Amino acid sequence: MDFGNADSWGAAIYFWIMPVVLGDAIFPPIPSEMVVITGGALSADGRANVFLVAALAAVASWLGDMVVFQLFKRRLSHVLDRWRWGRKVHHGIHEAIARAGRSSTYGAIIGARFIPGGRLATSAAAGIADVSVRGFSLCAGLGAVLWACWLVGLGYFTGSATKLPFWASSLIGVGVGLVIGAVVGVIVTRRRGTRSPVDEPAPGD
Repeated sequence: MDFGNADSWGAAIYFWIMPVVLGDAIFPPIPSEMVVITGGALSADGRANVFLVAALAAVASWLGDMVVFQLFKRRLSHVLDRWRWGRKVHHGIHEAIARAGRSSTYGAIIGARFIPGGRLATSAAAGIADVSVRGFSLCAGLGAVLWACWLVGLGYFTGSATKLPFWASSLIGVGVGLVIGAVVGVIVTRRRGTRSPVDEPAPGD
């Protein structure tokens, strides 16, 4: 794959979105936002279908949230502790919950995904708090659609407005998204508690 060629990215972006966004549900450092924004920038350049990019991102986001939610609702999170990488992921989930707060309200399920680590923390907290499957599914679905539309729209707007190569538009979009996410994160964390709702100690403590 030629990483500087828009045609190569346009053909591959659909295959990148699902695994990257799904992986981000458990491991936030995976750059799902960058991939989705790139899809929007490629759409502005006529290299991808904006509606398909948004649909794939939304579906993958919802599926990832449901996996994390069910993992903690069914008290299966200890399965991660069988492997070293799993223990690191499990510990990271506890840290994400501690940073993002312990809210598992429907509003948090929808909106927390817009702040770093918020998607993982809220999905896990909702599972621990025994939020209803139907309620979580509906809120996660709505949040996934809003999240996908925001990121794809951000990439599409920067691509259309700047007329720069898709990779440059993507970087600008990511920068704007990070700034907005950081501001929202500061506002949210000041209003919410920082104690994790998990009763059991985090692995390695």
